[in-house]
Amino acid sequence: MGWIGQDGGVSETVVPPIRLYDTRRREVVDFQPLVEGQVGIYTCGPTVYGPQHLGNMRSQLLPDLLRRVLVAAGYRVTFVTNITDVGHLTDDADAGDDKVESAAQREGRSVEEIIAHWTNQWATDRRRLGCLEPDVVPRATEHIAEQIAMIATLEARGHTYVIDDGVYFDVSTFPRYAEFAHLNLDDLVATGRVENVTDKRHPADFALWKLSPAGTRRLQEWDSPWGRGFPGWHIECSAMSVKHLGERFDIHTGGIDHVRVHHTNEVAQTECALDVHPWVSVWMHNEFLDIGGEKISKSKGHVVVVDTLVEAGISPLAFRYFFLQAHYRQQQAFTVELVRSADTALRRLIHHAVVARDEAAGTDPDPQRTASLRGAFWEAMADDLNTPRALAVVSSVVREPGLSAADRWSLYADFDRALGFGLADASDPEAADVVGLDEIPAEMADLLARRDEARRARDFVTADALRDQLAEAGFEIVDTPDGSSLRRSQ
Repeated sequence: MGWIGQDGGVSETVVPPIRLYDTRRREVVDFQPLVEGQVGIYTCGPTVYGPQHLGNMRSQLLPDLLRRVLVAAGYRVTFVTNITDVGHLTDDADAGDDKVESAAQREGRSVEEIIAHWTNQWATDRRRLGCLEPDVVPRATEHIAEQIAMIATLEARGHTYVIDDGVYFDVSTFPRYAEFAHLNLDDLVATGRVENVTDKRHPADFALWKLSPAGTRRLQEWDSPWGRGFPGWHIECSAMSVKHLGERFDIHTGGIDHVRVHHTNEVAQTECALDVHPWVSVWMHNEFLDIGGEKISKSKGHVVVVDTLVEAGISPLAFRYFFLQAHYRQQQAFTVELVRSADTALRRLIHHAVVARDEAAGTDPDPQRTASLRGAFWEAMADDLNTPRALAVVSSVVREPGLSAADRWSLYADFDRALGFGLADASDPEAADVVGLDEIPAEMADLLARRDEARRARDFVTADALRDQLAEAGFEIVDTPDGSSLRRSQ
């Protein structure tokens, strides 16, 4: 498909037919929207009881990239990502305390303050990472009526039972329950679930509505046909996605950790309530960030957030570039130093794009000269979002012989529709006040030389300490393919 430019003309961009890996079918499939020219995407958003770390934000970068590629292909996209502000317990086996309530009690703050604070952190960091604003951001607490209605439908169709603890979904009533995640229900270790609620008929049965204990008043609870309480975590996403995208929609995304429990339960309750199959056409899941063999996890103390990068002198958009360097379905090793390297690569890209943009003023590109690179980039993106291959095409633009500045800028601007770096409004990061080594105090030149030596020796602790000394003295390091230099801090 082509696309309509700001000047009203049709660009030469043609995005090939898009193919995506569907978790349910375990294969790459041709994407076919339910409604011609329109796509609905739902993404599991944050549980707002604490900071959203960079591993969490990876699950927002995937649908943002997907959305951009679909828009470039000419689709009208509706993107919904939710806020879980009630019902997500500390144990996925339906035991433990509500995470939001626990945070409020632990910090001596109201539930509303906790929700507002961490929702703002998540929304702000999405923007800092270059994510487009969602079309709808529903909150679970604002959709209690829809959740109760869906549970009532499940009850009427014979899929539920009630115990002292609450209303549960009976997985034996849904023969396809194990198919989505390829589960062996006789092997509870494989499912990651244990028997924490003794009256459940099967360990895999899950809560639809949790009842407040007698004589206990929770910070968040509502009346229901089964008694006062609050919704289970899984029913929230089913109710909200159906309300805002319809009884069937095109794509559901989330982290790979959601496959075995949360998304398996979503499929079961929704397909039973609506009598549809498949409920969602394509399921897409991003893999973990890896710190020394472990996924980034709040429970393990891995709270590395966007501000962690900023405090280290790294642009938040460098994490977006870092994300694009690996395929979304691959685990990605994470260190701050790797993101710092991505920052250097991003600065180089912005520099080349801005130079081309400024030199191209008043001139037109030649579509024939750019066709090959343009086609290679969008072929990579259409191939299940193959961003490493696409970035290789981006890097080749500056080296491609025979291209004019207008040609290069037309490519950078077109590619940025998927990349999301804001190149049209960017300023040249290399145009700052770079200081030659002969112009800086000898002590600063010595610190820079020692820092470069430490980096070559992969002694990043020393290198970072020397960088900090330079920063305290008013100098920022500029790393380029030709070596490092200094510029005076802004």
